[in-house]
Amino acid sequence: MPAKTIPNPIRQISRRSGGSAVPKLDFTGKQHIYAHHLTVPYRPLVPDFAKSVNPSGVEDNLIIHGDNLYALKALLPRYAGRVKCIYIDPPYNTGNEGWIYNDKVNSPILREWFQTQSPVDGEDLERHDKWLCMLWPRLQLLKELLADDGVIFVSIDDNEQHHLRMLMDEVFGAENFIACLPTVMNLKGNNDEFGFAGTHEYTLAWARDKDAAHIKEFILDEDELADWQEDEHGYYKKGAGLKATGVNAPRSRRPNLYFPIFVGPNGEISVADNAPEGYAEILPITNGEEMSWRWSKARIADMPHDVIVERSGNGVSLYKKQRPSVGDLPSRKPKTLFYKPEYSSGNGTAQLRAIFGEKVYDYPKPVGLLMDLFAISAGPGDLILDSFAGSGTTAHAVLALNKADGGDRRFILVEGEDYADSITAERVRRVIQGVPNARDKALQEGLGGSFAYCTLGDPIEPAKMLTGEALPDYSSLAAYLLHNASGVSAGSADLTPQNADGLFYSGADTDYYLLYQPDLAFLESNAAMLNEEMALRISAALREQPRKALVFGAGRYILQEELTAIGITFCQLPYEMGRTGR
Repeated sequence: MPAKTIPNPIRQISRRSGGSAVPKLDFTGKQHIYAHHLTVPYRPLVPDFAKSVNPSGVEDNLIIHGDNLYALKALLPRYAGRVKCIYIDPPYNTGNEGWIYNDKVNSPILREWFQTQSPVDGEDLERHDKWLCMLWPRLQLLKELLADDGVIFVSIDDNEQHHLRMLMDEVFGAENFIACLPTVMNLKGNNDEFGFAGTHEYTLAWARDKDAAHIKEFILDEDELADWQEDEHGYYKKGAGLKATGVNAPRSRRPNLYFPIFVGPNGEISVADNAPEGYAEILPITNGEEMSWRWSKARIADMPHDVIVERSGNGVSLYKKQRPSVGDLPSRKPKTLFYKPEYSSGNGTAQLRAIFGEKVYDYPKPVGLLMDLFAISAGPGDLILDSFAGSGTTAHAVLALNKADGGDRRFILVEGEDYADSITAERVRRVIQGVPNARDKALQEGLGGSFAYCTLGDPIEPAKMLTGEALPDYSSLAAYLLHNASGVSAGSADLTPQNADGLFYSGADTDYYLLYQPDLAFLESNAAMLNEEMALRISAALREQPRKALVFGAGRYILQEELTAIGITFCQLPYEMGRTGR
């Protein structure tokens, strides 16, 4: 056997726009997987209604059992650019997981390299390179799914944190980095670690476009609200005291700021020339000396509901009420050290045990941590994706957050392991329907909700379509063709034929037609062919408002030159499935 090298990931300096030096990550296999996400075949989602809960249609929550690389590719036609928040908890690559790289890359050299040592474990001296090869194409697809104003969070520990930071900078752009959040998971510390008792992991955050993204503030809990009061204008607390005292505030220096403020029985403020009935007069006098107010009469008049005047000792104090900076409720900006007792890894284990009655999964993430991440990154109607779903904490957190604030956030989970049904989906079933023996009342009653359980169908490949071996349903093929041709994600659109000519979608300036049924006999018949009569009908529809048309079908009885003259482009199935109209 040839001697084994240790090609650990290294930093290389490259030149990008502007001539500035930017560190890039290089690792064994990168050249083979750089564009691997583009070659991954599209496999449609196949619902399994027996394993679903209250499935409600195209826009339902999803739990997908299958390799997440294929699943992410399957999501693109309907969800590209629509996911507001992505959370992933990939293998930490500690050397103890024994994870297996199973991507079917085109390079025989890379396949052989992975097969020589799989599963990847602590004895594999090239495990960092393999981990990066695994994550690279998945991150590329996740980026395509993320909305322009979306955010991605990644959990990791010290084994790969430094590599992940560089990898994410390269995929999402260093300019879109948001924060590295040390996340305290075990305040007591793990004494098995060398030198220091480990207490934390990391949560790394990037935006798709930092200029468009927004991280919200945390609404204060009951203890934090103790410092706040409420009046008819909302919540407030005292701001900094602006005392009308001190050597720099005598009346002689600022005579225009010496005037009476009238205070009503309920704290109302007036700076009228004459005291309203029932109001007390307060002058800026301290220790018997005439001083001055901090603000002018006009400024105080502009904020009558936000001024507090109080006598204090031998003087007076003037305050401005501090109102919530975001929204109507008091809030605080998230801190970069992520810590709450609820984030304890022990809580994650206890929560899962409460649902199943026994330990069924190692190191599940705590619900509270993910609820907080989603609360600051996803609004009430947003979509949240987790492509390393594990025990299903993400779905649990989304449903709990919806229950708490009345939101309608949706989730998509992807899990490739065999426990996708027995643990991941089963947890969500129980959380939706209720856990009778749970201590938490909301969990006992059930959080409500629904999801469709899906697997991955056969790849859409020309050879298999020609033989009829794999013929996707109409909607799946239409969504795939629309995304390939235009980059448009179909969303909740009902991609079924809208007329006899196969119109299934109308974009800004293009109509899309598909002559198709998942039946080989149909595809071999004249009904799947674009003929002159059909072309003229389509052309007439285009003339009503200047547009063009893209028609997918098994064949045509009219020359493309003639079709071009009337605004139609024909794409023959299955050969031109990748045809782009962009």
